[in-house]
Amino acid sequence: MREISLHLLDIAENSAAAQSRNICIEINENLKSDLLTVCVTDDGHGMDAETAKQVLDPFYTTRTTRKVGLGIPLLKLAAEMAEGGLSLVTESGKGTKVEAHFVHSHIDRMPLGDIAATFLTLLVSHPDIHWVFDYRVIDRNGENYEYNFDDTALKVELGNMSITEPDILKFVRSMFEEGIEALALQTVN
Repeated sequence: MREISLHLLDIAENSAAAQSRNICIEINENLKSDLLTVCVTDDGHGMDAETAKQVLDPFYTTRTTRKVGLGIPLLKLAAEMAEGGLSLVTESGKGTKVEAHFVHSHIDRMPLGDIAATFLTLLVSHPDIHWVFDYRVIDRNGENYEYNFDDTALKVELGNMSITEPDILKFVRSMFEEGIEALALQTVN
């Protein structure tokens, strides 16, 4: 995977497979302290201590369709290559939190990628999950800018209508893109 957004998508898909009802994805770009942090938190099955250790091994997976599980090990490697790291906090029956941090300006830090498309894909693919997306930027002067999306109000407003209706999908996509684009402008100032 060449973009952080694809790692977030992979981890969130694993959260959905672990029967999570609530998933939160956070992105924090702190330009003042030169730190990028991404986090996926869920309330799924979680893992016992032994499985949590094994999940960092690329030759371990719970999937039956392949013999390796590269998602988390590759994210850990990508973070370490950008002078960062990865933490995994999990408890069986309580959920999982995967957090990776990178030196924001590091030459080896992979790009964020298409965050709006990632958010939209997850929202549409798993409409029964409660999604929260938080994207924060702290500029070089310490000013804080945020884009927050909690799907609760949207789902209430839609009622029985599907989010996959073309007009609704177009509206939600533009909402994500505009919110994230406004934050992106802060990273260049």
